[in-house]
Amino acid sequence: MKIFTTDGIRRISERTIENDNLSSLDIMERAASAVTYEIMSRWRTTKRIVMFAGPGDNGGDTLAVARMLAEQGYHPEVYLFNIRSSHLSRNCSEQRNRLLEVPDVEFIEVTDTFNPPELTSSDVVIDGLFGSGLLSPLRGGYTALVQYINNSDAYVVSIDVPSGLFGEWNMGSDHRNIIRADLTLTYQFKRLSYFFAENAEFVGQCQVLDMEMNAESVAATGTDFYLIERDDVHAMLHERERDPFSNKYDVGAIMLVAGSYGMMGAAVLAARGAMRSGAGLVTIHAPRRGYEVLQTAIPEAIFQPDRNEVYTTEIALNHVYSVVALGPGMGTSDETLDAVDSFLKSYRIPCLLDADALNCIAKRPMLLRSIPRNSILTPHAIEFDRLFGSHTTDEERLKKAIDVARLHEITIVLKGHHTMTVMRDGKVYINSSGNSSMATAGSGDVLTGTIASLIGQGYPADYAAVMGVYIHGHAGDLAAQQHGYGVMASDIADNLGRAIRDLM
Repeated sequence: MKIFTTDGIRRISERTIENDNLSSLDIMERAASAVTYEIMSRWRTTKRIVMFAGPGDNGGDTLAVARMLAEQGYHPEVYLFNIRSSHLSRNCSEQRNRLLEVPDVEFIEVTDTFNPPELTSSDVVIDGLFGSGLLSPLRGGYTALVQYINNSDAYVVSIDVPSGLFGEWNMGSDHRNIIRADLTLTYQFKRLSYFFAENAEFVGQCQVLDMEMNAESVAATGTDFYLIERDDVHAMLHERERDPFSNKYDVGAIMLVAGSYGMMGAAVLAARGAMRSGAGLVTIHAPRRGYEVLQTAIPEAIFQPDRNEVYTTEIALNHVYSVVALGPGMGTSDETLDAVDSFLKSYRIPCLLDADALNCIAKRPMLLRSIPRNSILTPHAIEFDRLFGSHTTDEERLKKAIDVARLHEITIVLKGHHTMTVMRDGKVYINSSGNSSMATAGSGDVLTGTIASLIGQGYPADYAAVMGVYIHGHAGDLAAQQHGYGVMASDIADNLGRAIRDLM
């Protein structure tokens, strides 16, 4: 599913109006009808509903909702802000006139001073002050109103977007001046900003309302942002059984450089992730002391011992592998760092770098230039900041990742609640599978094995990254169904095969 910018949504709306022979007021009525239905499905006519409408089209939506609610037996209290420094949009003015024709609506048009109504925990507030068309941060009396609503105990519903929140980038915005909604009723598409952790407190629960936008207009409008859903991964997967004559080399020979003394579990989990997601042959290069652990925990894998007992000091490729993945539990000793340095400077085939491989690079930043083109990096937030400098928000990290991916021609998998895969061309694929129980040690190691396995099976590296993230999340969902709250990384690995079969 495409995730459009505010400008893209505006163009889709304009094309829908033109192609479907509608007016902007028709679109507003359609939007208001969808919002009204949602409100009616949640609260009875006896519920106290206090509505705050701004001077633009978002305010017009709100006034239209107030009219429709009143026609259904509700008694909304409506405040329209038409202060001296602003003026009503044409559609907002028309909706005000229509609302005034409806009896039993408590309507107040605020043109100067404002005495706010008392709000209690049993009330519902409808935030229709400003939508996605907002061009600058809120200021003046609107900031006081936002803070008044936020400090109340009322249940807050925002129409389109929470007032004060921009659809894409919110760097520099004062969080005190953004509505904290319990429910956001957004039109047709989720906004990019909804996927950043720092904005969760403003968006609350998000419900997407179908606006019946013109399908051709949606298809014709470009974007750099996509939400990956089940159908997308289903389309990417080979919709066929394996060739009955295939052998283990045909479906991926994987080399994992992983593990160190006390961290062999990471190597085990990465290997299980690779094998459970279909890899034919997995070789693990690890310190000699890892022999018993690996041969006991995952006897299906080949053990290639390092000359050192407790950490990796060399990365020697004695065979041809479909892909090499470095990092899980590998450690960052000086000799390991030297091994990573030598490998990256001599190996020119795309590889997968995770965990301690990234931490080694962070210690020698010049190694970023040595990463083979088309390689995949899979950092979580802390690892990303070690590599590319301190960041305070997911938004900042995504912007930096886009720049870095383009500069070094690599794919970056920014791990998180909504894992974001950033391609070399700057396109971003946001994951929709997974759950909070996956926030557990070793989960990322399983993901490394999963992505490596898919590359080994012949999927292009960037496809494998997007698919691997979704499959890993879906396996986590299946594991949560099995085990409830206490999901372990091994549970995720054990459900990978089921997840792939289910998605096929």
